[in-house]
This record gives sequence, structure tokens and C-alpha cells, in this order.
Amino acid sequence: MNIIAWILQVLLALLFLNSGFSKTFQYNKKEDELKKMDHLESGSFIKFIGTAELLGAIGLILPQALNILPVLTAWAAVGLGIVMLGAMFTHLRYKEYQSFGFTTTILILLIIIAVTRF
Repeated sequence: MNIIAWILQVLLALLFLNSGFSKTFQYNKKEDELKKMDHLESGSFIKFIGTAELLGAIGLILPQALNILPVLTAWAAVGLGIVMLGAMFTHLRYKEYQSFGFTTTILILLIIIAVTRF
């Protein structure tokens, strides 16, 4: 089970690193695409979400890998789960059912990580 949890953590961390990096550091290049995808008009809020995703991705790996406060890995999964919960409701509101399914799957995987790491 531990190997599966690590594989999930690494894959989710890569997903959130990619998403967070584009929202935080490439916002000016991808502004229209990000606003359309996230249904948000506030560039500051999109950057905030991107920063949260970056920090959460780091939190999924480092505390557990370095064995320094490993419970922070579970809390990172909880924090990213909150971000995904918001994304789920946003996609549902705009009737984007494929994106809703994807974010729901990611949320379930984050819940599995949180439960196994607490």
C-alpha cells in the first residue's frame, strides 16, 4: 500500500506543479485561457490558487520523504482537496461534466492520500 500511496503522491504532485506553475508564473502569457478555464475574472485569485497548488504539490512529497513532520503530507492533501472541491462546483455550475469528473477523481485520490498518511 505504501508504494501505491507514493506513486499517487508523485503523480498528483506533478499534476499540481504543472497547474500551479502555469497559473502563477505564466499568467500573463495565458491570461485568456486561464480565465476561461477557471471561470474567474480576478487575476490575483488565479495566482493565489496557483501558489496554493504549488505549495500543496511540495507538501505532498517533502514532509513524508524527509520524515520531517510527515503529517503535513496529509494536510497538504486536505488543502488541495479543498481547491479541487471548489473546482468541482465551478465545473458543475458551468455544465462542464468532463472536467467535473476529472476533478472528482483527483479529489478522491487526494482523500486516499490524506487517509493513508494521517
